[in-house]
Amino acid sequence: MVNTNDPVAFTGFEMGVELTTEQIEAKAHELLMQLTLDEKIEMMDGDMHFLPGLVDMGGGGYADHPWNAGVISRLGIVGIRFVDGPRGVVMDGATTFPVSMARGAAWDVALEERIGDAIGRELRALGGTLFGGVCINLLRHPAWGRAQETYGEDPCLLGELGAALTRGVQRHAMACVKHYALNSMENARFKVDVRINARALHEIYLAAFKRVVDEGVAAVMSAYNSVNGEWCGHNRPLLTDILKKQWGFSGYVLSDFIYGIRDAQKAALAGLDLEMPFQMHYHQHLKHLVENGQVPLERVDDAVLRLLRQQLRLLRPNSYDAAQVGSESHRALAREAAEKSIVLLQNQGSLLPLRNVKKLAVIGRLADIPNTGDAGSSSTRPAYVITPLDGIQAALKGQADVLYDDGSDRERAAAIARTADAVVLVVGYTYADEGEFLDTQTMQELSALFPTFTSGDASIAPGLMQGIAEQQPTDVSLTGGDRSRLTLHPDDEELIQAIAVVNPHTIVAIMGGSGVLMEAWRECVPVILMLWYPGMEGGHALADILLGKVNPSGKLPFVIPAQAEDLPFFDKDATEIEYDLWHGYRKLERDGNTPAFPFGFGLSYTSYRYANLTLAQELPGPLETLQVSLEVSNIGAYAGEEVTQLYISPIESSVERAPKELKAFVRTALLPGETRTIEFNVPVSRLAYYDETRADFVVEPIEYEVFVGTHSLDHHALRARFRVRSE
Repeated sequence: MVNTNDPVAFTGFEMGVELTTEQIEAKAHELLMQLTLDEKIEMMDGDMHFLPGLVDMGGGGYADHPWNAGVISRLGIVGIRFVDGPRGVVMDGATTFPVSMARGAAWDVALEERIGDAIGRELRALGGTLFGGVCINLLRHPAWGRAQETYGEDPCLLGELGAALTRGVQRHAMACVKHYALNSMENARFKVDVRINARALHEIYLAAFKRVVDEGVAAVMSAYNSVNGEWCGHNRPLLTDILKKQWGFSGYVLSDFIYGIRDAQKAALAGLDLEMPFQMHYHQHLKHLVENGQVPLERVDDAVLRLLRQQLRLLRPNSYDAAQVGSESHRALAREAAEKSIVLLQNQGSLLPLRNVKKLAVIGRLADIPNTGDAGSSSTRPAYVITPLDGIQAALKGQADVLYDDGSDRERAAAIARTADAVVLVVGYTYADEGEFLDTQTMQELSALFPTFTSGDASIAPGLMQGIAEQQPTDVSLTGGDRSRLTLHPDDEELIQAIAVVNPHTIVAIMGGSGVLMEAWRECVPVILMLWYPGMEGGHALADILLGKVNPSGKLPFVIPAQAEDLPFFDKDATEIEYDLWHGYRKLERDGNTPAFPFGFGLSYTSYRYANLTLAQELPGPLETLQVSLEVSNIGAYAGEEVTQLYISPIESSVERAPKELKAFVRTALLPGETRTIEFNVPVSRLAYYDETRADFVVEPIEYEVFVGTHSLDHHALRARFRVRSE
């Protein structure tokens, strides 16, 4: 079945034909000249009227359809048809992939691009043209409720995976990167002002956005929070000075939904091009502001041209078969992603892979419920979800008895565990513990930000949010928010200890979106796996790892500390907070604090050996590329995939620098006994720090050390030094 409602089919362009840059520019200006002022302003906000839109969204319709903006049928302008992500298109039946943090643990750029391609195809088949799921806000602290929506704590990892997802999606549609910027607190996102100096801003928190912009992303979504005293949607330094002028971003900026801007004039002058998802401030005020000279017409024309250019560049007419949505090949891709994302943190006595198991106990309520992640704007609607219990039962059917207990009664669960050859204990979090936060009180407070809309003589905005809130489905909660604990629930920890006492072959599989402190129990069990929120095929993936059908290859995309005190300050109710250069593995190594599990760490069923590290050029200049090669060998008995990580340390910097920083990585498949040569090409510009006096990045002509290993603290890593020449 072909999607005959593909909106791009009405643009009049020839099927499959790409326009040149010159043709795009000429066509965009031609269309601009034909637009009236009213139509130009219509292009700058959502098409749906405010009240119907609010009722639709409040009634649970967020994922029922794309959110349209700027459709001008008179001129064949297809506009924006936004659908959210990032673990897949959020509409009915689309493939649910593992959450972004899980895919960050896969460290697989090619895989992420293939996922983007699948998402782009499903998006178009469902009538969308803009995917809002390239989420690359940096994980500063594991308590952040929406950590699951990003790829980890390191700008290099974030940037490369975000760029890969963008490339894949934009074979078919437009991609939107979000939330720009410094949006890594959930409960306080509508009120917090993040204070930051220019160096930390550019080096740490904007670096991934710059990488994705350089990749050609169509759209950037502004964040709700404030940065250095100004809301992100009104923030000219962020939206215009840095994004559009310094970086040369040619796409458009859209607001986060409903509460993304609070003042039409400030937002327009700051460089916000599109207010989403329906008619609000721009609709009510922008024409008047233009006619009075308070917003230049040139600013409106610039916004419209940006919107037109990206539609002309990326929305080529094509036929998308609805059968692609949740197709077998896409489900297989979701299973592959889940397999590659699972991180084996501990495997004492080589308990895994399981052998000669005749009776396996599966314990824990999370083993038998669909648990794919947050229930907010990123929530997907797959046709089915393979739970851990489902996957294990399917894999062992006819081979072993699988006993299940939800663990609610510890004595009963322990009695079952005692009879088994091994136990798989599934614990962790759900959307109720971490995720998007928007409770009734917050919604009522935010309704004061709405523009004034009237019906007759009576205002209809006050009190509206109460009615909207009452329409929320009873089985959906948006109150997970930032986590109140970094440990597991006390019941989970007590269950682990009770089961470990009666069965020494206990395997703990943790579901969740970021780091978990495990010190109270991790020495009690031989095996720990990070399962994440593993998507619709996650149960099959877990079984494949447990039984050795797949060799675990996931690596942590963040550091797991031994104690919370080693992390940066975090207050989920803050109204003001300061961000600096220090978080994650950078902070722990600088402070001399040994983590429970280092950044980039993950075990395998095989062993790898690194040898013959070579620098092709020992004195590169600041505009050149550092070429590094080494040999990686699989010296074990299992085929596997190894993630080789390259870090660089400045030896004699004139400014404070991190002890080491990730600069490149590569995933390599190796058969037992196989050796491959791995090559890295690292632009020397990536070694720069941001000099606030020059307001620019500077590469110091000093000595550096290359560190190539299996994780950030690998004692067997290969090292070599080089010096950068002066310009």
